[in-house]
Formats: sequence, C-alpha cells, structure tokens
Amino acid sequence: MEQHKYSISKWCTVSDETVSRLDQVVFEGEKGDFAAFAKAYYKANEIDYPKFFKMDALSKLAFIGSECLLMDEEFEKPSSDIALLFSNASSSLDTDLKHSESIVEKESFYPSPAVFVYTLANICLAEVSIKHKLQSENTFFVSPRFDIDLMYAQASYILETNRAKQVLCAWVEYLEGTYQFFGYMVSPYKQGEVEHTRENIKKIYKR
Repeated sequence: MEQHKYSISKWCTVSDETVSRLDQVVFEGEKGDFAAFAKAYYKANEIDYPKFFKMDALSKLAFIGSECLLMDEEFEKPSSDIALLFSNASSSLDTDLKHSESIVEKESFYPSPAVFVYTLANICLAEVSIKHKLQSENTFFVSPRFDIDLMYAQASYILETNRAKQVLCAWVEYLEGTYQFFGYMVSPYKQGEVEHTRENIKKIYKR
C-alpha cells in the first residue's frame, strides 16, 4: 500500500485549568477547581449541549479538548469524515471509585444511575460524537502511558484505508482531580503544516 503524507493540522492541551491551542493559551480558569473551570469554559464559548453538566469529569475533559479542536471545523453533519482515537491510563477509574462508594454500605445502598452510566471510558467518545453528529470510526485504548507508536499507526491506517478524512487523536486522563488532555488533528497534508510523524507527535506532546 502506498503511504501518503499527512499533517498534524492543529493541537490542543488542557491541564492546570488552562486550555492551549497551537501552543497559545486560549482560556484560563480558576486554579484548583476543575468543575468550575469546565463550567466557565462551556459558558465562555457559548456551547449548546445541556447534557454537559451531567457528565463525569473524564467526559467533560474530553469534551473541552475536542471542542477546542473541532469548533472551527467545517463539515456536513452527520459526518463519517472525522474518526476519534482516545486513550488514557486509568480508564474510567475516577467514576468507578465514586460508584463503588455509593454501594459499599449495605444500609445506604443506592447506586446512582447518573454515575453508573459513566463507568465506561468510551462514553466520552459518545458525548463528543453526539455533540458533533459524528458517525465515524472511534476507539478508546487503555495503556500505561501515551503510546505514540500506537496512535500514529492507528491514525495512519484509518486514513490510508479511507475510513475517514481526518482523525482526532487524544490522550485524556482524569483521576481524583489530576488531569491532562493532549489532542491533535491528523489531516491531509498541506504545505507549511507539521508533518504527521512519530517524532513530531512527541515534540508537540513534550512542549
């Protein structure tokens, strides 16, 4: 199979109550409070998706990072042109712990359906897909670290086999208040953009 060149057309990071896009800070929130920061970002960008307020923290993090990357993308909706590849180290453990706390005492046993529904990491893929009406390839990987080789290979395969025209790749990790989102769009190659290579993904991630 002939290998084509692709670009990393944009990238975004979310950590420490700060959102950066192409290495430029685009939003800063109240330090030390992820919930307040997420709500402030939602309102500042006039996002219309009321279900956001019912999401768990992992889904909110994935949603914010994906909004940063997709908000200015022009594509028909529904669309199968943008695939999603997400990964993290702890899966949905943050929500799993909250669910476990709700059922540990037999006397006060009352599991919350609103919490239980987020005890799968790939639910955050669904939230992003619903918001942007994506009917595309999507996969959530769990690995001890951000696996650049895996993400590079999977994104390249999706594009080479015409399963999508672009791929949103992301590391989205949230556990007990500590979090990081790093995401980037892989698109058809354009002169002047960063070429999609393992080395360039690593350089952007380490900045």
